[in-house]
Amino acid sequence: MMHHPLFPNGAAGAVAEFLVVCLCAEWCGVCREYRSVFQETAGQFPAASFHWLDIEVHADDLGNLEVENFPTLLIKRQEWVLFYASMPPSPGHLQRILRTFLLQSVEESRAYAYAREERRCWQDNEDLQRLDPDQLARICG
Repeated sequence: MMHHPLFPNGAAGAVAEFLVVCLCAEWCGVCREYRSVFQETAGQFPAASFHWLDIEVHADDLGNLEVENFPTLLIKRQEWVLFYASMPPSPGHLQRILRTFLLQSVEESRAYAYAREERRCWQDNEDLQRLDPDQLARICG
């Protein structure tokens, strides 16, 4: 069972502007099938750092973060949470949403993050904010 997660796709030591975290569980058959799709997608988006996080193995590190369905994806740009929800386990869905976010300017991403009540709540959620590159390197590395 593999718990480390990062599918490195950028220069060593470089901090990616986007962070994509798949919150899954090893016992979930859909998650196991999705893992190769997630890894393949990671190779197509060098502006993002991709992490695979088993929520049961790392439950103590996730605080009160709720995952209702699998796979659940967290997508951040810098400190802004742009997406936090389950997503159909097909490559096209993740690729489309990432392309959309990549086309946004930094200012557009910030505006998007605060445009709706649900997204504004994500910005204040300490558990979502805690999942940053340093935290993920510590718990997954």
